[in-house]
Amino acid sequence: MKRKIFKTVLIVVLSLVVLIAGVATCIVAFLPNTGKPEELTIEKTPERIARGKYLANNVAACMDCHSTRDYSLYAAPVKEGAFGGGGDRFDQSMGFPGVFYSRNLTPYAIGNWTDGELFRAITTGVSKDGSPLFPMMPYKSYGKIDKEDVYSIIAYIRTLQPVKTEVPKAEPAFPFNIIMHTLPTGAAFTQKPSPDDTLNYGKYLVQVASCGDCHTDAQGEFAGGREFQQPAGILRVANITPDNETGIGTWTKETFVQRFKMYADSSYKPRKMDTDEVNTLMPWLMYRGMQQSDLEAIYAYLRTVKPVHNKVVKFEKQRDAVAKN
Repeated sequence: MKRKIFKTVLIVVLSLVVLIAGVATCIVAFLPNTGKPEELTIEKTPERIARGKYLANNVAACMDCHSTRDYSLYAAPVKEGAFGGGGDRFDQSMGFPGVFYSRNLTPYAIGNWTDGELFRAITTGVSKDGSPLFPMMPYKSYGKIDKEDVYSIIAYIRTLQPVKTEVPKAEPAFPFNIIMHTLPTGAAFTQKPSPDDTLNYGKYLVQVASCGDCHTDAQGEFAGGREFQQPAGILRVANITPDNETGIGTWTKETFVQRFKMYADSSYKPRKMDTDEVNTLMPWLMYRGMQQSDLEAIYAYLRTVKPVHNKVVKFEKQRDAVAKN
C-alpha cells in the first residue's frame, strides 16, 4: 500500500516538474512580445538634439546610470572618459536578483541599432535581439511619455562620443531569469502638456524622471522606504509625499528648488566619502541642471499627491544594521 502511495506521489511530483519546466520553456521562447521594431528614421534636428540632451542629462538622467561612476565621491559623479559607456554593476550585494550592468549607449555599442530598435528598447524593455531588459531601466515610465521626447533622446545619444568598453551580459538569478520575460509591455504614449499647465506638466516631468520607480514602496506611491544595500550600510529612499511630519509637506517651493540647485554652483566639487559612509543614489549632479521652472512644476504636482505618513531612516551604517540583528 505504501509503495503504491509513494509511486502515485512520485508521478504527481514528476508531472508537476515537467509542467513547470514546459511553462518556463514557453515563456522564454515566446516572451517578451511587444511587436517588431518600427521602421523609423529620426531626423536629428538641432532642436531635437538639444531637447534630448536636456532630458537625458537633467530630467530622465539616462547618462547617470549609463556611465561608470565614482562611488568614492558624493553622489557618484561620472568617471572621466566613461560618459555613456555603461558598465555600472548592480548585483546581489545591492539587493538585485542577479548581476546586471548598465548598457553602453555610445555609437561604439549601438551604432548598428536602428532607430526603431532603440525606440522599442526605451519604451517597451525589449533589446535588439528580442531579450528583455532588467526593469531598473524604467521603460514602463518612458512608454508613457510623448513620442517626440523619446525621439529627441535617441537623436541626442546618436551624437555621443564613442566609448570603447565591452559591457558583460546580465546574469539574472533563477527564477527571475524567467520572470523577466513576462515584464515588458507595449507602450501607452501620452502628449506632453504645455508648460503653462503647471500641474499636468509637473506630473509629466515626474513620469519622464521616473521618480515613482525609486520613491514608491509598499507604503504607497512616492512614500519612500525602498532599500538599497551598500558596502557601508543601507540607503533608504526618501518620502516625497506632502506629509507634514515624514515627507516634504513643510517644504516651500524655494526650499525644494534649492535642494537641487545647491550643487549647481560652478565652484561645487563632490566631496570624498569616508569608507563607512552610505552614499546617496540620487543623481544630484544631473538634476542640478534642471530648469527652475521644471523643478517648480514638479514641486507643484507633488503637493497634490496623497500624503503618506512613513518615517524613513535614510542612512543606516553597516555596524548599526548588524547591531539590530
